[in-house]
Amino acid sequence: MQINTKNLVSITEANQNFSKVARLVDENGAAIILKNNTPRYVLIEFSQFQEEAALDDDAVDAIAKRILKKHQAAFEELAK
Repeated sequence: MQINTKNLVSITEANQNFSKVARLVDENGAAIILKNNTPRYVLIEFSQFQEEAALDDDAVDAIAKRILKKHQAAFEELAK
């Protein structure tokens, strides 16, 4: 994820003016909330989160299939 400096918001500002942070997310897709001048939180649209979660699920499925295929003989022996 690339960080645009326009997307950086202090935690104090986010606390005092959340609607501004929400507009920032609507305009740019994400906002990075800083705590003690270090990135601490990422605020994204829920639809983008769902897309990311779906990609993660696909990756887990692919890894599980690869492990099962690699160790199929051992699993068959354990099943006996």
